[in-house]
Amino acid sequence: MRSRVQREEKKARDRADLRNAGVRAIAQNRRALHEYTIEDKLEAGLVLTGPEVKSLRDGKGTLTDGYIFIAGGEAWLEGVHIAPYEAGSWNNGDPKRKRKLLLHKREIEKLATRIQRSGSTCVPLSLYFKGRHVKAQIALVTGKKQHDKRETIKRREAERETRAAIKAARR
Repeated sequence: MRSRVQREEKKARDRADLRNAGVRAIAQNRRALHEYTIEDKLEAGLVLTGPEVKSLRDGKGTLTDGYIFIAGGEAWLEGVHIAPYEAGSWNNGDPKRKRKLLLHKREIEKLATRIQRSGSTCVPLSLYFKGRHVKAQIALVTGKKQHDKRETIKRREAERETRAAIKAARR
């Protein structure tokens, strides 16, 4: 039989293992990177049901139309589609329901004041597992104009060509 000290040490090791378990990506919002200029990034937890977490473990979530809004001093994620869990039952719920984001009060206030600025909005960039918890990387963004999008594409292509030329020169 283990002593109390041994049990507490095992619990501490288990907690450390969970913290160091790494990050596993679920879904990315690549469209947001093309459509918006990112001003600030935050990490937020999500309030989910059991079948939603199981569905996300299967990689069945999309962020394409997702956005964040502030209501009643709380941050909400809406428009994110989490497919119903196939082995789930009656409690699967609506795949596009709004989900509460877990943020500190000062972070919510900061987002609310900056969203009220014209042209700024808040969108999810990615969903991922951090240990056993589902996290969302959210960003405060400003919409890009058409010429900004073209400029980004030109810069990306120039960088790609430079890398290819360097790689060819090394051979």
